[in-house]
Amino acid sequence: MKLQNQTIIVIEDNEDLLELEEFHLSNAGFDVIGFLSTKGVEEALEEEKVSLLIVDRNLPNAEGSEFVKYLRERGYDMPVIFVTAKDSDKDIEEGFLRGGDDYLTKPFNMNELVLRAKARVARYLGVATPKIKYKDIIIDEEKKSVIIGKEDVKLTSLEFNILLYLIKNRDRVNSRDELIENVWKEDVGYKSVTMAISRLKNKIEKDTVYIEAIRGVGYKIC
Repeated sequence: MKLQNQTIIVIEDNEDLLELEEFHLSNAGFDVIGFLSTKGVEEALEEEKVSLLIVDRNLPNAEGSEFVKYLRERGYDMPVIFVTAKDSDKDIEEGFLRGGDDYLTKPFNMNELVLRAKARVARYLGVATPKIKYKDIIIDEEKKSVIIGKEDVKLTSLEFNILLYLIKNRDRVNSRDELIENVWKEDVGYKSVTMAISRLKNKIEKDTVYIEAIRGVGYKIC
C-alpha cells in the first residue's frame, strides 16, 4: 500500500515537540499539517483529505480526547493516535472510549511514532469507504447515503447525483448545461433542472442554505 503524500494532522501544544514530530513524519514521506491547538483543525479537515490525526490530550483550548469525540460525532472516521503524558490506566481507557485507535505515552521514541503512523494509515487506506464531507453533510458514495448533522436524509438517485456533483465541484459555479451533461446525461430542459434542485433544497435545507442559484448562470455550493 503506497503511503507517500498521505496527509497527517498533528495537534501538539509544545512547539519544539511539534516541529520534531513534523520533521520525522515528513522524512517518512507524509504531508504533515501541524497545529498548536484545536483552532483551525476542523476547517483543515474540510479542505484536506486526511489519513491520520496525532493528538495531544493536554491542549490550551480543549481536552484532546473530548475534541476527538466531537469529531467522531461529526462523522470523521480517520484513525487517531493520542500522544500524551496522561498515562494512567483510566486515562488510556478514556482515550480509546472517546475515539482513539492507538495510544502513545510521553516520553516516546520518534521512530515508534512513525511506525505506528504507517501502520494506522495503511490499515485505514485498506478499509476506507469513499465518503465526502462538506460542513455537516456526509455523503457515502458506496452506500448512496446522505447524512446531515445526525439525520439520514432520503434522496432520489437524481437528487443524490446532483448533490454529489455540486459538492465535488464546490469551488465554482456549475451551469445548467453542465449539470444536464454530467448528471442527467440526456436531453432535458432547464425547467427540469430548476424543479429537481428545488426539490433537493427542500429536503436538505432546514436551518442552513447549501445550494445557491446564480441568476442566469447556474448553481454553486455555498
